[in-house]
Amino acid sequence: MRFVIVTGMSGAGKSTALKKLEDMGFFCVDNLPVMLIQKFADIANDGKFEVENVAIGVDIRSGESLNQLSVNLEEMKKNHYSYEILFLDATEPELVKRFKETRRKHPLSESGRINDGIVRERQKIEFLKQRADYIIDTSGLLTRELGAEIEKIFSGEGAYNNMIITILSFGFKYGIPRDTDLCYDVRFLPNPYYVDKLRPLTGNDKPVSDMVKACDEYEIFMDKLIDMIKFLVPNYKKEGKNQLVISVGCTGGKHRSVTVANELYERLENLPYTIRIFHRDITKDRIVKGE
Repeated sequence: MRFVIVTGMSGAGKSTALKKLEDMGFFCVDNLPVMLIQKFADIANDGKFEVENVAIGVDIRSGESLNQLSVNLEEMKKNHYSYEILFLDATEPELVKRFKETRRKHPLSESGRINDGIVRERQKIEFLKQRADYIIDTSGLLTRELGAEIEKIFSGEGAYNNMIITILSFGFKYGIPRDTDLCYDVRFLPNPYYVDKLRPLTGNDKPVSDMVKACDEYEIFMDKLIDMIKFLVPNYKKEGKNQLVISVGCTGGKHRSVTVANELYERLENLPYTIRIFHRDITKDRIVKGE
């Protein structure tokens, strides 16, 4: 039996995670009082409990009793009850945005400021993040993407690699993406912008990508880039990083960066991580120039 404790920051997606687990056949209980967790574990591990998998939601709503959770977890270990902790997180700007969109009050925002509540909550539940078996940063995830991550972890189809890699093409003239971890400048490659028939196209179009890839430097650069990323990702993961944004930039974010980002995605797709791709500025040139 799998006994999963779903926790994390308010607004990070715990309800969505529990709903997904319920769809997967888990017996789910949300906001279970901390003092009942040990008793619930006893019942769940009783042979008479006709449920294969259990998930409970525990978070800051437990109030001061949350401090006792460490004691409960140690007690469960003494009783040889196995459990897993899934911690859902998100960046502060994203959490603030979600609370404002839903017009909900943060459970710890006594002053009325959402930011203050988020800071206090992060301090109070840091001990759970430190003990977590799985950490998912939901900042850039759609609901279905979070569901897919949950399924990867708990479907029983092998080990889950807790790393989400986002490949993002962009244009330098629109600014470097603020969430960038690794940034690569590909403005040294031939620019299709200066070829009249290619200018309206993008790196998603074969004539553009063919021109960018035709120069000798392209293949050398891609090989070195792939080697570097394959070296870095496991080391980032070892240090506890679970989300990596790799940004690829050219002047307008329409031709060269899109071409390189697409190939980077194709070459990394078979790695045992979640790989996503976005082209941030691919349509902005048309909007700015009114074409």
